[in-house]
Amino acid sequence: MLEIILAGGWMMVPILLCSTFAVAITIERFWTLRKSRVIPDGLSATVEDWAARHELDQRHLVELQAGSPLGRVYASALRNRKRSRELIKEAVEDTGRHVVHDLERFLNTLGTIAGISPLLGLLGTVIGMIKVFSAIMVSGVGDANVLAGGISEALITTAAGLTVAIPSYFFYRYFAGRVGEYVITMEEKAIKLIECIERGSAAPVEFPTAG
Repeated sequence: MLEIILAGGWMMVPILLCSTFAVAITIERFWTLRKSRVIPDGLSATVEDWAARHELDQRHLVELQAGSPLGRVYASALRNRKRSRELIKEAVEDTGRHVVHDLERFLNTLGTIAGISPLLGLLGTVIGMIKVFSAIMVSGVGDANVLAGGISEALITTAAGLTVAIPSYFFYRYFAGRVGEYVITMEEKAIKLIECIERGSAAPVEFPTAG
C-alpha cells in the first residue's frame, strides 16, 4: 500500500488529507446524529409529566434545553407559552434554525471533500501525463520505466480521488437525509406542543421569589 501511495506522487498528500477528514467527519456525525441523542424516546412524556406536576420551572427548562436538540425546541416553546401562537411559532422557528445548523455541522465540508477529491485525482492524472510526454520529448519512447512511472502516477491519483469521493458523497447524502427526517419529526412534535399550550395543558413557568 505504501508503495502505491508513493507511486502516486505528491498529489496523493491532499487526497490522503481529504480521506482523513472524511473518515473523521463520518464517525463524528454517526455519533452526534444518533436518534437517541437528537429525539430521545419519552421526552414528550417527561414534559407532560412535569406539566401535570406543575414542575415546569426554570431549572427544568434549563435541563430540557441542555438535554437534546428536541429539548431545545421544547424549551423555546415553553418559555414563550404565555404569549400568542404567532410569537411562540417565531421563537420555535428561530430555535429550530439554530438546531438545524448544529445538526448540519461539517456536512458542507464532507460535501466539499466529495467534490474536490475527483478534481485532485484529475490534476494528478494531468501531472502524470505531462511527465509521460516530457519523457517522450527528451528520450523518445525507448525508456519504458519513465513512461510507466508517469502513467502509473496518473492512474493511481485518479483511482485514489474516486475512492475518497464516492463514499464521501454517499455519507454526505445519507446524513443530509437523516437531518431532514429529524427536522420534520421535530416540527411535528413542536406543533403538537404548541397545540397543547393553546389548550392550557402546560402550566406557567414558576420562578423563585425573592425572600
